[in-house]
Formats: sequence, C-alpha cells, structure tokens
Amino acid sequence: MSAATRAILQQYWGYPSFRPLQEDIVDSVMAGKDTLALLPTGGGKSICFQVPAMAMEGLCLVITPLIALMKDQVAHLVDKGIPAAAIYSGMHPDALELAYNQAAYGRLKFLYVSPERLQTNAFIEALRKMKVCLLAVDESHCISQWGYDFRPPYLKIADIRPYMPKTPVLALTATATAKVVDDIQFRLGFKQKNVFQSSFERKNVTYNVYHEADKYGVLRRKLEAMTEGSAIVYVRNRKRTQVIADWLNSVGISATFYHAGLDAKTRDDRQDLWMKGKVKVIAATNAFGMGIDKPDVRLVIHMDLPDSIEAYFQEAGRAGRDLKPSEAFLLVSPADIKKLQENLTQSFPELDRIKLIYNALGNYFSIPVGAGENVSYPFVISDFANRYGFPIIEVFHTLKILEKEGFLLLSDSFDEPSKVMIKASRDDIYGFQVNNPQYSELVRCMLRSLPGVMTDFVKINEEVLAKKTGLTVEKVTEQLKKLEAYNFLSYAPRNDKPQILFLSEFVDTKHFGLSKENYYDRKKDAEERVKAVVDFVNNDEECRSVQLLRYFNEKTRKTCGRCDVCLSHGAQRVPYAKVEEKLESVMRETAQPMKEVLEQCREFDEGQVLDAIRFLADNEVLQVGKDGLVSRKANKKSRQ
Repeated sequence: MSAATRAILQQYWGYPSFRPLQEDIVDSVMAGKDTLALLPTGGGKSICFQVPAMAMEGLCLVITPLIALMKDQVAHLVDKGIPAAAIYSGMHPDALELAYNQAAYGRLKFLYVSPERLQTNAFIEALRKMKVCLLAVDESHCISQWGYDFRPPYLKIADIRPYMPKTPVLALTATATAKVVDDIQFRLGFKQKNVFQSSFERKNVTYNVYHEADKYGVLRRKLEAMTEGSAIVYVRNRKRTQVIADWLNSVGISATFYHAGLDAKTRDDRQDLWMKGKVKVIAATNAFGMGIDKPDVRLVIHMDLPDSIEAYFQEAGRAGRDLKPSEAFLLVSPADIKKLQENLTQSFPELDRIKLIYNALGNYFSIPVGAGENVSYPFVISDFANRYGFPIIEVFHTLKILEKEGFLLLSDSFDEPSKVMIKASRDDIYGFQVNNPQYSELVRCMLRSLPGVMTDFVKINEEVLAKKTGLTVEKVTEQLKKLEAYNFLSYAPRNDKPQILFLSEFVDTKHFGLSKENYYDRKKDAEERVKAVVDFVNNDEECRSVQLLRYFNEKTRKTCGRCDVCLSHGAQRVPYAKVEEKLESVMRETAQPMKEVLEQCREFDEGQVLDAIRFLADNEVLQVGKDGLVSRKANKKSRQ
C-alpha cells in the first residue's frame, strides 16, 4: 500500500515522500494493526493518521483534548477539499446534531472529538451508525495516570472500541516514559504490543542549564547574539509574560507576550506577529506552543523551572525544527528550587478547600444537586475567584484536581465566531416573510450572501450583516435571536470565553471524596517529577542530552560536546579542520538541501557537521538560506 499512500501524500499535502518512521507507521495502520507512534514535537504526527484514513473506506475518528488544534486541523482539511468536522464543549446543540448526522451518514472523512464527549448518549447513538476505519488518539499519554498530563475522560476510549471491533487504533504522543508506553497500550486495549519510536535525541539542539542570579542579563545577551530566526521565553506567571516583553522592547529587542488569560483574538494576533517574524521574541506561559510549527526557532529560554522533565523536553523541543543548530537555556536562581517545591504544595489543596470551591461553583452557576451533567458554561476564573474571595492559584489547582477526578473539564478560551443555519424550508421562508415583513431584509441578505446556510452552520459577522441591511448591529443580533425563538434558524453567537463543562451531575459535598489514584498517588508522582527536575539542574557532571535521554529510557554514552556541562569539563569544540575539509569537497556553488549535505558527510557525527556548518556560516564561508539550503558564500573569508 506504500505506493497508494505516497500518492495521497503528494496529492493532498504536496510531499513527495514520508519523513523517517512515518511510512512504517502508516503501513502498520494500513495492515489493520493497533499502533503506538512516539514522534518528537514537530515530527509530523497528523500525517500518520490523515494519510492512511484517506486510503481507507470510512471515517477516521480523532480523539484530542486540544480544541484550538482540532479546529485548526479541521480548517486545513476542509481547505484541501476533505470533509471534516469537530465536536467540543460550548457548541450550539444544533451544530452538534448536524456534525453527528454528517458522520453517521458518511458525509465526513474526519471527525475530531474531545474525549469528554465519548461518554454522552448522543455520541454513542451516532457512533453506532458510523463506519469508522481508524481510531486516532492524539496526546495519548493523557490516558496514563503515570503520564504528566493524565485526563480521566481518556479512559473511556477503550469503552467505545467494541462498537468497531475490527477498527485499528493509532495512538500518538511526543513524550512518554517506558512505563507510560506500556500503560497506553494496555488502557487502549491493544491486541498486541506494537510501538514505533524515533530517538528522542535532537542532535541540532543544545540543552544548557545556567545557575545565574541575573537572569535578565543572560536573557538579553543571548537574544542580542541571535542573528536570525526567533525565540520563545517561557515563564510560569501570566503577569511576568508582559513584564518581560515590555522590558525586552525597552532595550531594543522586539517582543510580545501570550497567555491563556488573553482573549482569543488577541492571542491569535500576537501569535501571528511572531509566526510571520514581525516580532523576534514571544514571552509566554506553557499555554503557548501546542500545534505551533515554526521551523526557525533558534532559542527557547526558560526563566522558571518547569514542573516535569516531560514538559521541559516538549517546550525546549520547539527549537530547531528546521534541523539548524539551536539552543535551549534553563535559567536557575538560588530561590527557584524552593519556589518549585512550594508550587508543588499549592498544586494539591487540602480536601476541605477543594470541597468549598466545588460548592461555590454550584452556587456560581446556580446548579442544583443532581443536575448539570454534560452542561457547559462560559467561565472566567478571575471573576469567580474575586466573587468568592479565593486565591486564583488555589482555584486553578482545584479545577485541575476536579478534572482528574472526572467532575468537570476546563478549556482555555478560543475564538468561536458567530454562526447561523436556516432551518426553515424554501416554501416556509416565503410564507414567513409575508407574515413577518420586519425580518425580510435580514432573511434576504443571509440567503443572498451566505452560501450553504440552509444545509450547514455558516460563519457570520453581525457588523457586516448590519452594513448590508442598513440595520444596527444591536438590531441584527436581536432579530437573529427572535428568528431562533421562532425556530426559523439556529443562531450561535460569538464565544471567546473559556468553557467549563460538568462531566457528571453536581453532588452534595457531604458525599464528596477524592480517589487515592487521582489525588494521593498523583501527588506522589508529582513529587517524583519535581525531584527529577531538581536532579537535572543540579547534575553538572553528565551531558545534558545524556541525562534527558536516560529519563526517557534511551541510553547513550555519546555526549553532545556543546552543552554547559560538556564545555565546563573541557570538552573540545568540534575539530573543524577535517569536517571543513570534507565540506569543502562536497559543497558546490549551487545550493543543496541540508539533508543532502549531511548524507555526504556520513563518516562524521551529524552534530559535528551541524556545528561545523554553523561555524563556517558565522565566518562567511558558507551560507544557509531560510529554506534550509546550504551553499558556498561568494568571496569567502579564510579561517585563521
């Protein structure tokens, strides 16, 4: 089937060949085998389920917790002419029903579903009618209680497999320890173990830990030394993202900031500025990065200690996706380890406080005991915390524990534009306009300017409709709501607030408890993860890359020769002479892809060649274009 899948890859994605491991994974899926794929951040995981699904008969069901990412992938598929839809919290009931019907009647090729939806009766009823050819589980480490981002709704995935007993499952993740790899396969009911894992080693990325009180000084020096590409600066605190961005701008380094507390349009605008290179640096919390595919990130700098090695590795891994030399710096001050341990304590509030906050949520949304299951509400954490006098950090960690326990699900804000679908038939529309002439102009405008509005939800802009009809924006909104009340149409107003979805009915706190697995065991796991971070930053005897690889059960004795540990122990810089001699012999005036250059220098370590290319580019002997092509530099300087 390789020829068929390669043809699909070329036709829809424009790639002549798969990346390493992708084709093996695709072939495994096409053979009907349950498959676990561990590919690094930026390794092209979506191709591994999208391509085989296009070659198979039926629908691909994709489970992912990342709403922004699923919406983005659906948009990309639709742009390619591939029918796709997504189901997630906060959707209009009619939009949900339409997506389910399209899937059940074979009108979709891909259906993206957030994991909490798997438990609903509406989903199960629709699933019974679907012809599912592939079940893809993205971020599959979320199914394991030993994983760093465990989400209980993922445990329900195995429950739906009996509805499609012959359908293979493809589980995908970027980071997983050996324990988590086994747990994923067990929890998803793999018929037999089947794992494809690329090396966690990133030869072009150098990991460094700097014990430094003057973090801002290091930050400035590293960014000023960066001559090309862009950078990400990670911090834990939302307010500090703005402080750092403002300070960088004040010293002449273009920067913006990003965190989940910003409205969706602002986040999109700032991400776009950074993606297009209009600003050099983005200062962000860990809310930034999922699904971001920017190849030229040269620096990732952590100003605070992350909670786990997994989180650090994934965030640092956003550097150097174009295979060019890139660096990650973890800056540690004397107080940071104590602060990390304090954060760990805050992450597990006492049971009495959790009960108090849970009860306040019921009052905040006016949910009586026994009600609220599968109901979604807009939720602004700061408003809730201020109203009841809780510290925001305590509310946040309580919500995370309630998520793990399966009580609710909290999503970040995302920009959901207004949508409308006319439900009335064409015959009914005429009669309605005759009897209700005050709505005629708006109805005519929608029929004229919104193709497909009678069969599907279509995005609208109330301001544009107001200009076209001569009505005020307020009048357009009022009429849309009244037309929905008449059952003439379905109207979903714009939503850019976070959503909180109650996964189970609201319970009396007298009968409220936390399971050992989701509280006490996870607290112990979190303590072990924090210890691993502390051990990593304090270990100045072993190469940073070796330490990271060992954490993920990948053993190597080959040091990188470039990290802070290697350099402090007198490791010599790359012996350039022989590598340069080889590069001189293989380089031509015409530019060559980086992969071809590396292939011609196979007798040397790839990291050495990349380092040599960087050195020679810095000394204007070679040049590396933005497209990754390498060529001789005209009028090259001689190296002393």
